[in-house]
Formats: sequence, C-alpha cells, structure tokens
Amino acid sequence: MRDLNEFSIAEVLKGYSKKELSPVEVVTAHLKRARELQPKLNVFVHLDEESAIAKARAAEVAIQRGEALLPLQGIPLTVKSSMDVAGWPCPAGSLLRKDYVPVKDAIAVARLETAGAILLGNTNTPEFLMAYETNNRVNGQTSNPWNLEYSSGGSSGGEAAAIASGCSMGGVGSDGGGSIRLPAHFCGICGLKPTPGRIAATGHYPPGAGAFGWIGGVGPMARTAADVRALFAVMAGADPGDALSAPVPFREIVPLELRGLRVGILESAALGTATPETLAAVERAGKLLEEQGFHVERFALQKLDRALELWWFFFGPVIGKLLIQATKGQEELLSPMLREYLGVVAKEPAVTMESFMESCTERDLVRENILRQMGGVGLLLSPVSSGPAFRHGAGNYQAGNAHDYRDTMRFCQWMNLTGFPGMSVPMGQSAEGLPINVQLIGRPYEEEILVSVAERLEEGRGLWKGPRN
Repeated sequence: MRDLNEFSIAEVLKGYSKKELSPVEVVTAHLKRARELQPKLNVFVHLDEESAIAKARAAEVAIQRGEALLPLQGIPLTVKSSMDVAGWPCPAGSLLRKDYVPVKDAIAVARLETAGAILLGNTNTPEFLMAYETNNRVNGQTSNPWNLEYSSGGSSGGEAAAIASGCSMGGVGSDGGGSIRLPAHFCGICGLKPTPGRIAATGHYPPGAGAFGWIGGVGPMARTAADVRALFAVMAGADPGDALSAPVPFREIVPLELRGLRVGILESAALGTATPETLAAVERAGKLLEEQGFHVERFALQKLDRALELWWFFFGPVIGKLLIQATKGQEELLSPMLREYLGVVAKEPAVTMESFMESCTERDLVRENILRQMGGVGLLLSPVSSGPAFRHGAGNYQAGNAHDYRDTMRFCQWMNLTGFPGMSVPMGQSAEGLPINVQLIGRPYEEEILVSVAERLEEGRGLWKGPRN
C-alpha cells in the first residue's frame, strides 16, 4: 500500500470529497515524516506543527459540514525561506537576516493559503540564494534524499528535498539561474520557472524590483506535473508590488492545441557537454513525445553564448558587487560559499553606467533574436545541467573546477537572461541511482503548454517514484 506521503494533490482532494481521507490524517503523516527526516536531511528552517494541525482540524470540520472544497483544501505545502510568511523567520540563509520575521505573507503564499493550503514550514537555502548547493551558517547543510553524500541543489534545495522525501506535497521556490529547475533535477521532482511576473514575486527576498528583476521569478515545485499545474493555477496573477507582473489569466490547454506541436531538441556548442546518461534521458523524452504525435526534430540555436555572457554580467558583476557593498564590514558573518562567489566577482571588471545600460539593451536584442530563431517551434527540450547531483562541496564558481557552475549549469542560465519559462521533469536515473531530469523550454507566458507536455512525458515514463520506493 502506498504511503499518504506519496499521494498526489488530486488523489488527496478526491479522498477528502469521498470522506475516505481527512486533513488531520494527511497533515499528521507529513509532519511525522518531517520530524523523522529532519536530522538526516536538514530541510527545514522552521516547522510550525501547532498551526498546521489547527488548520487541518478546521479544514476537517469544513469538509464534514459538506462545504465545497477549495482548490487546495487541506494540502500540506512548504515554502522556500526567502519568501515572507507572517511570523516565521525568513533568513534566506544569512546570519545578516537571522532575526528578520515578516509581518505579512508574500503574495504567492497568501494565494496558496486562501485556496486552502496548509503551510507546514519553510525550507533551507544557500546564503542570499547565490549558489547551486544548499549550505549556510544559519541552518547548515541540506542533503539529497536519494543519497545523503550528495547535494540537494540550490538555491531551492531545501524545498526540493522536502518534496522528494515526502515531508511536503509541494511548495514555492524561486529561480534566478536555475534555482527551481536544478534542485528539482537533483532530487527527482518537477519544478516550473515561469516567465518573470507571471507569478507576482511580492514578498520575496531579494526583491524583484529594479532594472534586472526579469532575471528571477517565483514558481511551484511538486512531485508531478499535475501537482505543479494545481499550484500554478492558484499562484499565477499580477500584483502591484511586482512591477513586472502581468495580468495573464491561467488557462486550461485542450488536447487539440498540442496536436502536431513542434518540439526542438536543443543543440548549441555554447551549452557545453552533458554526460551520456543525461543525453540519453533527453533522447528518451524526445522519443516518448514523438510516440504521442509530437513533431520532434534537432534544433540549433545561435546567440546562446552571448546570452550566457550577459546572464553572468548581471548575476555576477552587477549583483555580486552590490552584495560586496551591502555586506562591507560584516564579511566574517558570511558563509564560505558566499565569500567564494564574492571573491570571484571581485576580480571582474568594474561595472559602469555605460556598460550596464549597453548590456540591458543587448539583453533585449538577444532575446528577440532567439525568439525569432524559434519560429514555429513551440517547445525546446534539453538537459537541466551537464550531469546529476554532485557530492557536497564539489560545486563552486571557480574556473577549471569539475563542477564549475558557469560550465555545468549553462543549460538553465541562458533562460534567466531571456526570461523564457522552463520546466524540470524527472526522466531517468544515473548509474549511481541519482535522478536525471530533462528541461522543457517554452515561449514567454506559455507555461500551461509546458505543464501539459510534461504530463504527456509522465504518461510515457510511468508513475513517479521517490527515494523511498
């Protein structure tokens, strides 16, 4: 018999409607798993058991009264600890924020709670979200539930590990260079990086305001594409606190819209080389889509080398040197990983107003060029990174390192420069038993197509299996 911790959102809601499951039963099962695994995985920054049980009891009473189910009634979720949740610590992995406790919820969090979701706690991140591994001086290191010797990824590494291990049914991550898609890949779950502004980022740290807010975005993470869809449908929408947010309503995709959709298997020398197992997962995904009537072809994109250079200009010299100034005099409080990143950034040429404005303009031109190249191709398929999860401490920004982030994470990074949506979907395992995901890349504001195609991939792949199976 399957554990409650492996059920999908739809299965739980069906169980509630038939009164075969209760919110107290479901929430209690997830809290029990969280208590059991926290000493091993270290995914949680804060766990609010008392509040979660109280809300589960209230949801149970509402169901027993016959009240209509809300879209996420009684669904236990978690939130990355860079998102404001009223009354919870929100350190974003930094000693400089360890005493920060917000007084109101981030807009995406508020929407989930309005839809009936029950928040269990928030999850660990690297300091200021600036690494692809989750470790910091506030809460320590988060491990991969598939193998404790390996990283869960970053910066939404705590969130991915919580969901994969059954401590949570889904949750909220954020992505400025792969920070949703990469942890989802390392931990074998689904993660959606939307078009910037499709989900308002109000209440996220760092804030999305400013001239390069389009680099990052807030998005849902869950074990299956259908669960991602359920979360996205609730989270999507505009808010005055996010200048990039757009009032693009969520819509359902009918099967006819996907008929004959052209899918390009992305090829570009700029992206480097992925492991044979990773490339095999992409090939498998392409064949599964072809068998379901999609038109799959090899597709080369130009200008990705320049997109990657521009992404690093903003993510490295611009953001990094702002952080250097913001943390001046407090360097001893910073985590080793953040100091390593800032050390690399400090060697970069100075950012001038002229170089910044020229790069902003070129970013828009590169984005236009790539969109025009795509033409009638509705979707691209690629690796998420060059390989599966690495061992703790093996990744960094140092050139020449086997896991140099600027080499291994290129498949994700260029999309944060252009603002394209992307979805990470489990598709296989390495010889060591670590998950391997593939990445679906769409046009701006076409997240629903990504999720629908991901569901087709899952149909061909078979049921999701987690680290405990």
